[in-house]
Amino acid sequence: MSATEEPHITVDNTMGAAFIGVICAASLYGVSCVQTWFYFNRYPGDLWYIKCLVAIVWLFDSIHQALISHTVYFYVVTNFNNVSEQANLVWSILLEVLFNGLIGFVVQSFLTMRVWKMSNQNKPLTVLIVLFVLGELTCSVAFTISSLKLVTWMDLTHLKSLSMTVNVLGAVADVMIAAGLFYFLHRSRTGFKKSDTMISKLIMFTVSTGLLTSICAVASLLSILIWGKTLIYVAFYFSLGRLYSNSLLATLNARKSIRGLNDGDGGNVSFSLQTFSNKLRPSRRNMTMAPNQTNISIKIDTTQELIRDKATKEKDFESDITDVGRSEDTSEAV
Repeated sequence: MSATEEPHITVDNTMGAAFIGVICAASLYGVSCVQTWFYFNRYPGDLWYIKCLVAIVWLFDSIHQALISHTVYFYVVTNFNNVSEQANLVWSILLEVLFNGLIGFVVQSFLTMRVWKMSNQNKPLTVLIVLFVLGELTCSVAFTISSLKLVTWMDLTHLKSLSMTVNVLGAVADVMIAAGLFYFLHRSRTGFKKSDTMISKLIMFTVSTGLLTSICAVASLLSILIWGKTLIYVAFYFSLGRLYSNSLLATLNARKSIRGLNDGDGGNVSFSLQTFSNKLRPSRRNMTMAPNQTNISIKIDTTQELIRDKATKEKDFESDITDVGRSEDTSEAV
């Protein structure tokens, strides 16, 4: 290539990466479908807006899977030997960026609310995360609008910086959410073996789901930097939305399993994780908790006798970490 020639993306030689990405995304889509079915069957009593959240994520997931499948079919099957058509952009690969961004926005907003509640409404931290989440969505929308005006793959190279920004903002937001939840969960340790074991499991679960999306976003970003003239990056980006949806569904579906860790315990003392983070200081809110608020509790075996108010005898306090779907305002529950 001479110095005066413009770079181009060799779609015919790199569509195999996109094909692999579609297969991986389809496999994860099957998992999300099973998790969605499992959620609606196991948690029929969840509040309506949590059910709507799951339904919306599954809908966006389905649309995104249809779009990327159409993209690969268009280049690999319909126009397999049509070189001139393969040099042009198909609308589906441009529109999928928007739905990937929407899935990430919904899931990250849900997780940001968990950070907000776990941090006792830490405004600076929450606002910082929100800025990154909104920034990622804004860049995804801007990329989609700008790219729909383009014709060829060569034209798409002009939006490389915007594509990289989307991945950077998404990865930073995921890391901040995972780190925030890790910190506040770790700070909630009590010294009791039962509760600390549960907190350790929650930390492992939270960090693993958060880092998966971060790793995928970073892999997509590095692929753009190293192999910018190919479609290798889409092998990671196609699966990013599926990882977001599965992390949300796994969080919601794990609530009864985590609650089951307390089954069979002999102790009848229950504390809230947010109470731990407040250094076990009593609060008047605890005495006026509404009867219909049901969050996950951590029961601790102890030989100490604790004098408790009659109101607290009637209801175990429960954490809002993994049962946000069962409370209108979990921040008032602790």
